[in-house]
Amino acid sequence: MKCCEFLVEEEEDKLRDECGVVGIYLNPPKQGEPEKKEYVAYSASDFNAATQAYYALYALQHRGQDSVGIAVSNGEDISIHKAMGTTAEVFKPENLEALKGNIACGHVRYATAGSASLENAQPLLLKSKLGAVAVAHNGQLVNYEQLREMLEDSGSTFSSTSDTEVILKLIAKSYKKGLERALTDTIQMIKGSFALVVSTEKCLIGARDPNGIRPLCLGKVENGWILASETCAIDSVNGTYVRDIQPGEIVIINEDGVLSFEFGERTSKRTCVFEYVYFARPDSIIDGIPVTEAREKMGACLARESGVPADVVIGVPDSGIGAAQGYAKEAGIPYASGIIKNKYIGRTFIAPTQRERENMVFVKLNAVKSVVNGKRVVVIDDSIVRGTTSRRLVQILRRAGAKEVHFRISSPPVKFPCYFGINTPTRGELISSIHSEEEICKEIGADSLAFISAEGMLEACRECNPEQYGFCKGCFTGEYPISVPGELSGKKISD
Repeated sequence: MKCCEFLVEEEEDKLRDECGVVGIYLNPPKQGEPEKKEYVAYSASDFNAATQAYYALYALQHRGQDSVGIAVSNGEDISIHKAMGTTAEVFKPENLEALKGNIACGHVRYATAGSASLENAQPLLLKSKLGAVAVAHNGQLVNYEQLREMLEDSGSTFSSTSDTEVILKLIAKSYKKGLERALTDTIQMIKGSFALVVSTEKCLIGARDPNGIRPLCLGKVENGWILASETCAIDSVNGTYVRDIQPGEIVIINEDGVLSFEFGERTSKRTCVFEYVYFARPDSIIDGIPVTEAREKMGACLARESGVPADVVIGVPDSGIGAAQGYAKEAGIPYASGIIKNKYIGRTFIAPTQRERENMVFVKLNAVKSVVNGKRVVVIDDSIVRGTTSRRLVQILRRAGAKEVHFRISSPPVKFPCYFGINTPTRGELISSIHSEEEICKEIGADSLAFISAEGMLEACRECNPEQYGFCKGCFTGEYPISVPGELSGKKISD
């Protein structure tokens, strides 16, 4: 790199994805059992789950691009490979070949609690005289600092700033009581959101927080099982979705199958609603709700709540497209691909100044002039965070000849921080927290602006699955499933 260039992380005007977790358990072939031709020839002692974990993590890459790792057990020990970067950057054939074993625990990370550095890359692995434990965690603990201080006072040392290391140390602290007790003790102490995949030498464990804020599902693969943040990861290894892990549930997978038990009092499910708005891949199903269907229904609701005369409806790639199609169908206005995304923009981009970083959207997105020239355009996006991307998009569309630009947003105004695994800016940086809808419209230069109502967004999800009635919507309302630190610490949803 030339000394005058600076490689900086792409600064998007979006809420950042949290993390993705994967667990693979493959039943080793019994002695004398013929080897399956679909797999590389493994013996009973080194049957390999790493490749399936690799493909599953590839499918979950949208949930985190800072680091990736896979830990694998061969029945006697756990080995691990992890590094900064994406799945394709970190794992080469020789890395997967070296990770021999039938149990895999994998993770893709975007930094929320703790900085983006190698020591915070997951899974985290701890080896002791009682055995080895690997932990992958999606979510965020709200009592991390108190638990870390307690562990340090009792003699524990830490090598990372990740809240996941607290979970690992708590499990290890109680491990002599047995795995089930260690897990139960740990999970009853941690507060916040978590979808956990834990591996020992002999078994794979999955657990979901009592409110089910972060997603986790179970699937069946040939000769074994898979745990994953989204169903698209199950599909990527030719698996079959079985069910979602329930809030407050632990599953232990070993050679006897899947054992399930609850670790605490059942509470109301509060799945993060932003999974359906933005985070999850469109082909995933989370808690019985198909993501694409939910987004289309949100768009239809937008058309009913804030329809406007227009000639064409376009969506901001990628998560605005489903809502745009739903809006167009409900409004009876043609839908078209009017914004093209440069798919070769990676995680980093040479942009030395703040102004250049803000202008990145001109490189990343462009309008199709033949679609928008001389037309009244409705553009659908999933959210407005700081407003910089929306302002640039309006400029792009007007430059391409759009006569009118009407912005419609398939989520309510984001006014509050998230404490459960989404890297939201501070309240002062959230444009909807300090400006009215009219002021934001003027700021981004649109002819009109409207957000979906909170009830309309939730009803769109409920229409897809009436049994899924509970959602965490703290970033919109400031009401959270559990008490949170700071200025909003007393505000809690009544279950």
